[in-house]
Amino acid sequence: MVRHAAAVAVAVCLIPAWLSAQSTTFTVTTGSANVHKGPSTGSAVIGHAPRGAVLQVTRELGSWVKVSWPDAQDGAGYVHVTWGSIARRAMPDSTRSAETAPLRSPGPPPPATTAAPTGSARAVEQPPAIRPVEQPAAIRPVYVTPATHRLGLGGLIGGSPLGFGATARGWRPDRFGAQLDVSRSALTASGTPARVTSIQIEPSLLYSLPDSVTDYMWVRPYIGSGATLRHHSVSSGTPGTGDSVSANGFGLQTFGGGELTFAGAPQFAISADLSYHWFRTPVPGFDLGGLGVSVSGHWYVK
Repeated sequence: MVRHAAAVAVAVCLIPAWLSAQSTTFTVTTGSANVHKGPSTGSAVIGHAPRGAVLQVTRELGSWVKVSWPDAQDGAGYVHVTWGSIARRAMPDSTRSAETAPLRSPGPPPPATTAAPTGSARAVEQPPAIRPVEQPAAIRPVYVTPATHRLGLGGLIGGSPLGFGATARGWRPDRFGAQLDVSRSALTASGTPARVTSIQIEPSLLYSLPDSVTDYMWVRPYIGSGATLRHHSVSSGTPGTGDSVSANGFGLQTFGGGELTFAGAPQFAISADLSYHWFRTPVPGFDLGGLGVSVSGHWYVK
């Protein structure tokens, strides 16, 4: 066992090793890049990086990079990747001492020249030229163009009454947004065979509150309000009483909730809302208003 350990130690000492580390930088290619407090356009701007500035990257977060920013309270800021380019370069380890550098053999000395009997000089052989060790080349910059949270499409479940459907949501840079939900629900009255089927169209306006951003997730709370347009189909459920009766209705809604996005999936967001609907029920025995809870998911296409 001791012989094997000694052999490994001798091999390590005899084999020249180059220690290297990877350095990642972000170069601003636009006129100016905003440095945010967190990885979202809704977070505060703590500085500006001019065109050509090279920033040291400490972490990559999908659509954003975390860079060293000494003026920040924690010494770090966030820059969107569309404002520049990311480059990764392999650099030699600066801690390597001169003694650990690989040694090159100088080669045998040239043979002494002797005069030929005829008086002419004999050619002297030179040692082979030693080629310099090539340093690792820099990797080409990587340009990334991710989607931003501007327009999202998805589905929802819940509401008042309980239903399921499709949803679309859009955000502006000034914290305002808009949402459109289209869903279908069905209710039955207790003790009777009557049934009400509703199709809801709910346009609404949104306002984003101050968000919370970490290296792993982004939570954006919001409030909203809008209208509720419903088309009802009422069926008595009793054979021989005729076909169902249709009616339209109008109401109002207000809600509040939060949108959660993970750094590993920056294009997808999941939301949970608590809402209240004011709606005059056109059918006796059915309550189509009141409190409701819904869950939705949006895939941001841009």
